[in-house]
Amino acid sequence: MSDLKLSIAMGDYDRTRPIVDGRVKIDGVDPTCMLLSPEEMFFRAFRHQAFDVSELSLSSYSISVARGDPHYIAVPVFLSRAFRHTSVYIRNDKGIETPKDLCGKRIGIAEYQLSANVWVRGILEDEYGVKPSDIIWVRGGMDTPGRPEKIRIDLPSGIQIEEAPPGATLNQMLIDGEIDGFIGPRWPRCYGEGHAKVTRLFSNSVQVAEDYYKRTKIFPIMHVLGIRRTLADANPWLPGALFKAFSNAKTMALQALSDTSATKVTMPFVEDNLHRARALMGDDIWSYGLKSNEAVLETFLRYHHEQRLSPRKVRMDELFHPATTEAYSL
Repeated sequence: MSDLKLSIAMGDYDRTRPIVDGRVKIDGVDPTCMLLSPEEMFFRAFRHQAFDVSELSLSSYSISVARGDPHYIAVPVFLSRAFRHTSVYIRNDKGIETPKDLCGKRIGIAEYQLSANVWVRGILEDEYGVKPSDIIWVRGGMDTPGRPEKIRIDLPSGIQIEEAPPGATLNQMLIDGEIDGFIGPRWPRCYGEGHAKVTRLFSNSVQVAEDYYKRTKIFPIMHVLGIRRTLADANPWLPGALFKAFSNAKTMALQALSDTSATKVTMPFVEDNLHRARALMGDDIWSYGLKSNEAVLETFLRYHHEQRLSPRKVRMDELFHPATTEAYSL
């Protein structure tokens, strides 16, 4: 019997590279791997179901589950995670010194539904008492004018969303002071270029995130791995095979980071940051699977429903294929 030929869309990460280069095999699968940006992957997956297997936005996927029309079923492989205290950028000449100062301000976003933005809004409300309705959201393209939500969303009347003017980009509006800040998974280009008046709200974002983790044990999840549901139904062995392979690939990536003979990534202080992360989080600094991530997922699903992105609170058991929520042992 020949292996199942599948298209697999994912990001170019150290934790996916062993699958792309063939060091890790997926049992029974002959993969065609595509390394794409999240924006392209998610747009094509949710608009056109373009891939057999795809990295998915946790937020957009949760919307599709809540609405009862998901084309994909997820595996608890969390290809993107990030502490989102780094994701709030402000003009430093607009009187914004604390999270509370965001109230009444005009804050740019590429899409309201982005997982990073769900986390930031939830953290702002839980930790600092700033509600989504306290902020005026300005939606637009970061570097290219116009950007639609990848799937339709229906928000409460109390949420204030404006569209960026035709031809305008959020990056230029931030430079010109036409918006007071920006929230999103990518930093605005002007921040990366060192614009003097664009800074992070949390200047000590690593320390703030470490304190957050010590109190909550939450390492926010951004993306999951999704399988076309018709494929999972026809091949019930496939979800488990994907979970196994992606877990093995992640283990290989972490082993490479631990090899300090010569750093495997183009960044100084790798071993120091790895030691710091393990001191905070334990050896499994990037866990896959349901058991160790229940609190993280429950918090996200609560935020998602409170922000009315999902019309009802999604249950964890609705998110993942049942074959991937338990494992054998010897």
